Amino acid sequence: MADDNNGVDIEEADDNEFAAGRGLGGRQYRPVFAHDSDRAVLEMSSIDPTARASSSASLSDTNDLKIKVASDGNDGLLPNHRDINGSHPESKLELFGFDSLVNILGLKSMASDQQQAPSSPRDGEDAPIHIERPKGNNVKMGTMMGVFVPCLQSILGIIYYIRFSWIVGMAGIGQSLLLVAFCGSCTFLTTISLSAIATNGAMKGGGPYYLIGRALGPEVGVSIGLCFFLGNAVAGALYVLGAVETFLNAIPAAGIFRDTQTFMMVNGTNVAQPVAVTSPNLHDLQVYGIVVTIILCFIVFGGVKIINRVAPAFLVPVVFSLFCIFIGIFLARRDYPTDGITGLSLKSFRDNWSSAYQKTNNAGVPDPNGKIYWDFNALVGLFFPAVTGIMAGSNRSSSLKDTQRSIPVGTLAATVSTSILYLITVLFFGALATRDKLLTDRLLTATVAWPIPAITYIGIILSTLGAALQSLTGAPRLLAAIANDDILPVLNYFKVGDGNEPHAATLFTAFICIGCVIIGNLDLITPTITMFYLLCYGGVNLSCFLLDLLDAPSWRPRWKFHHWSLSLFGAVICIVIMFLISWAFTVISLALATLIYYYVSIKGKAGDWGDGFKSAYFQLALRSLRSLGASQVHPKNWYPIPLIFCRPWGKLPENVPCHPKLADFANCMKKKGRGMSMFVSILDGDYQECAEDAKVACRALSTYIEYKRCEGVAEIVVAPSMSDGFRGIVQTMGLGNLKPNIVVMRYPEIWRRENLTEIPATFVGIINDCIVANKAVVIVKGLDEWPNEYQRQYGTIDLYWIVRDGGLMLLLSQLLLTKESFESCKIQVFCIAEEDSDAEELKADVKKFLYDLRMQAEVIVISMKSWDPQAEQQQDESVEAFASAQERIGAYLGEMKEKARIEGGPLMADGKQVVVNEQQVEKFLYTTLKLNSTILRYSRMAAVVLVSLPPPPLNHPACFYMEYMDLLVENVPRLLIVRGYRRDVVTLFT
Repeated sequence: MADDNNGVDIEEADDNEFAAGRGLGGRQYRPVFAHDSDRAVLEMSSIDPTARASSSASLSDTNDLKIKVASDGNDGLLPNHRDINGSHPESKLELFGFDSLVNILGLKSMASDQQQAPSSPRDGEDAPIHIERPKGNNVKMGTMMGVFVPCLQSILGIIYYIRFSWIVGMAGIGQSLLLVAFCGSCTFLTTISLSAIATNGAMKGGGPYYLIGRALGPEVGVSIGLCFFLGNAVAGALYVLGAVETFLNAIPAAGIFRDTQTFMMVNGTNVAQPVAVTSPNLHDLQVYGIVVTIILCFIVFGGVKIINRVAPAFLVPVVFSLFCIFIGIFLARRDYPTDGITGLSLKSFRDNWSSAYQKTNNAGVPDPNGKIYWDFNALVGLFFPAVTGIMAGSNRSSSLKDTQRSIPVGTLAATVSTSILYLITVLFFGALATRDKLLTDRLLTATVAWPIPAITYIGIILSTLGAALQSLTGAPRLLAAIANDDILPVLNYFKVGDGNEPHAATLFTAFICIGCVIIGNLDLITPTITMFYLLCYGGVNLSCFLLDLLDAPSWRPRWKFHHWSLSLFGAVICIVIMFLISWAFTVISLALATLIYYYVSIKGKAGDWGDGFKSAYFQLALRSLRSLGASQVHPKNWYPIPLIFCRPWGKLPENVPCHPKLADFANCMKKKGRGMSMFVSILDGDYQECAEDAKVACRALSTYIEYKRCEGVAEIVVAPSMSDGFRGIVQTMGLGNLKPNIVVMRYPEIWRRENLTEIPATFVGIINDCIVANKAVVIVKGLDEWPNEYQRQYGTIDLYWIVRDGGLMLLLSQLLLTKESFESCKIQVFCIAEEDSDAEELKADVKKFLYDLRMQAEVIVISMKSWDPQAEQQQDESVEAFASAQERIGAYLGEMKEKARIEGGPLMADGKQVVVNEQQVEKFLYTTLKLNSTILRYSRMAAVVLVSLPPPPLNHPACFYMEYMDLLVENVPRLLIVRGYRRDVVTLFT
């Protein structure tokens, strides 16, 4: 499909072009009028061939492909050659029916710009594949500046400078190494999973949200993505406050309000003097924090180019401060011989190897009367934020040149390098000073830094500002990616075009950050931020676990070092760490994510991203289908799988794919909505000509099913005739034991009124096909009056049980009672007894049978021994219909005999030889008359009547059978005619 930019799509037309019911060689619905007394009418007719040709030509003209090429320095257009199918560009590969790969890939010599691919499949049912070409003015980042530097800035933070030495003193060297390894293994395994998913195809903006959403579905993706966005936004405020507090502690004179609070805390160690801890004024934190946040937001507003220039300015001093700290560690013995700093000493290493968990006051200073007791679990919560930040690179995936290379390499390099740094630092800190010094000197890194402590303060400030910059850069892009997927309409304000900066999302992120800065003290929500990070890491691990375990054909990541067991172990570690930190905050974060999930499920737009859950459902369905086997299902496990035949006998209003009450009836055949229905209709015509019409009709029928809240699938079959189509459906529909077992259709009440003479043969043929295919049949008479779920019915559900049907009629009556519309009704079972049978004995047997089936019903036995046709006709209101049927059958028979006499052949009807026994025909008429009279006598006020379906007699004309059936249903407003099949659907045994 050509466009203004000369972009070429793989698919020249998608299904949306046929929304009006028109396509190449196709058909359309034309307006018709319903009959006054029949509200459900449908007529489908082919459009005029001339209109079809003009439609095809206009479509072809729209789709002309014009591709500029260079040849001998002259530009021109490839000539177009028309054929009967429209216009196509001249191509050596025209035989294959598709564009050549040169046209599809859009090589530089062919085209410059391509259309943008839809951000999600909801832009079209079969969204065409586009190969995007980055715009020339877009600034794309590589592995170093795009992933490694952001991750390194986010991971290295204030905890390393002011709390790491304290952690070593509290946990000891041994458990500190275990702590680093435990927390580092979580991020390392998450990085492995992230690398596998990120290298399994092209990746758009959104980072972890994009990966999780495409693996676990939009609901899970949005819920975790919004939590991760909130965590990043609030974390930016934490980093800003940490930088400002460190600045004010280093330079107290910079305080505007100059009102610092001092807390004197006596420690419980061998240090003689008390410890003084100063805290900057809250208003100073707020003012400086707001200013710093605004400055960082201006940097973010500058775009990727400005961020790339500013990020090294934050990172280089941090790396230099680390270098000075390690130099100071090696020179510590000479510079600080008597202040608890022993230098790299083997004695200090041995003394600090074991843990020394104890109580501390609020400042972390050991105090026997302190309120806080520290153990390994508490230290996990304290240290884990020091290893977060591995998603900083993937958050800006839309700004990367090559996501499949940069994300794995950059993220893994940052994770491994920081983990090695932490492990080495544990060993050095453990051998550097006494335990008392480690526990009381909060800024030991500044104390030992060479040449002056100010270098450490600079490192702290710049590391926290760098982490804040990465948070304020990644969070808006994450929010914009969620908005671009168009799942939640409330997020439409944050949509951005491809290559544009998310300014609206940046403003919203800055607003959240400034609001948290104004609060000043975020101790209560800080653990929740960590939970959001862990929730995201767990989602990435679960995504990789699911994709790796299912191993679908599309799962082909370039990153080969992964296994589902590693991803599962990483997800378990995330959950364990969440509960180790705080079970209360774990519950809060999970509750928030669950609320977002349900909100997205209710308010969000549905979409299919081909997520892992769909693949899991598919594989589970296949395994379940194989486990069911081909043997018959036990009656205890039998479920009705109705095939709803939607093809009407007459007409329906335009754009109405099915009778409105068919889905209501289909829902009545399920217990508590469990089960599946197959809605099938037939289009008359040639498949190649009507294929697009079938797609349009199938979408309309699917929409109808969804609107009626009926669990089922829609299928449209194109066949030369209704009989041929149904014969194919009844043979092939379904798989294994999931084939439909009941055929449901409407009774053709209008066939004589509309003079539709082809209906009797089709109707009889369908019933015979069901009998041959061993399918049960339910024919609904009075479908227009069938109640919906809000119309409560009273009275009785009457069953006229004539022949053994495997208990299907009894089961249908019980299923009707489970619906609100019929729950107030009672069941009556009428047993039609033979002339010489014992009525009382039959009644007792039926009662015992119903009792064993756990069914409550009143049993009534009707004997036909006293029936005298002549006596009954005098007072029966159906006698007029009976007489009319006799006359019509006599007329039909006379016409057939006359035709056979003229042609000198046997009696023929519906293209087949028939044998008519006039006495038998009369008997059938009397039988149906008597049964109709009985129904009218006993069930005139019944909510619904169920009666056994008599099979079409062999060698009888179809019109004769229709006369029998018309006489049976005469004057009965709502009737279900049921025929079971050769097996039981109920059982007496537990």
